[in-house]
Amino acid sequence: MNKVILMGRLTKDPEIRYSNAQEPLAIARYTLAVDRRVSRDRRDAGEQTADFINCTCFGKAAEFVEKFYRKGQMVSVVGRMQVRSYDDPQTQQRRWITEVITDEHFFAESRASFEGRSGGNYDAPPYQGGGHSAPAANNRPQQPQQSQAQPPSDSFFEIDNTLDDDDLPF
Repeated sequence: MNKVILMGRLTKDPEIRYSNAQEPLAIARYTLAVDRRVSRDRRDAGEQTADFINCTCFGKAAEFVEKFYRKGQMVSVVGRMQVRSYDDPQTQQRRWITEVITDEHFFAESRASFEGRSGGNYDAPPYQGGGHSAPAANNRPQQPQQSQAQPPSDSFFEIDNTLDDDDLPF
């Protein structure tokens, strides 16, 4: 099985291009900086390690990524690992590229959190919330909106202190 799940920050805005086919296909490329777990000794010394993972997506997913993903944003992706090679015409050597072909794209932080860190220069259309993936969102039937309690301005709900441990079913 070849399945990859990553969560990290975009190192720059995604780059999109279109194929030269009769029906052009959108191709988006971006890089995720994914934190790597380090030993306690290294963490205490202030060392932090990240892997920079090249990602590629196609079609509607590529258009979604171009429209909503921005440099510094925390995102989560699901896809598959792919290794390909090509002959470099300048050096006459074979080059190998390892990348993740992504199928699903999710927001891993709120828009307010991202805008707060980035200084508010987020020029994409209105944020639709976390957990939406490009392919699934486009194929999902519309469901009526249910009214939900809105969290206070600090984005946290109040804790109900009237419950006792004896009231819990487990």
